[in-house]
Amino acid sequence: MLLNEIHRRSSLRAARSGFTLLEMLVVMTLILILATIAVPNYMTAIRRAKEAVLRDDLYTMRHLIDEYTVDKQQPPNSLQDLVDAGYLRGGVPVDPITGSSKTWKTDIEDVPTSPNQSESGVVDVHSGSDETSLEGTPYSSW
Repeated sequence: MLLNEIHRRSSLRAARSGFTLLEMLVVMTLILILATIAVPNYMTAIRRAKEAVLRDDLYTMRHLIDEYTVDKQQPPNSLQDLVDAGYLRGGVPVDPITGSSKTWKTDIEDVPTSPNQSESGVVDVHSGSDETSLEGTPYSSW
């Protein structure tokens, strides 16, 4: 009889220890509300990080184009020339917005190399993306 009473109390406790449907719905609703708030902030943070990488890559490549032009007395014909000459180690960087190293847009102009001479070559580089940045300017104008 004592054993029977203990078994009955433990089964009552086990039946009461679960969650009700209402409790589960409240928890799921709270999780969805938090996710709705967090996901856009997360996406904006990722975009800001990509923009920071793009700014850094553009600064570095522009600096190296200038160094190459001064050192070699002529501008590079392409970004690959910077890699071949050892100015860019590890190859042309990946454009963080497009996800490819082949989408960079280069500005090619005549650069004076001596008082009577000029040579055509890369003078600037931009992202190949058609997207607009968080500040409202196109990445291709950076």
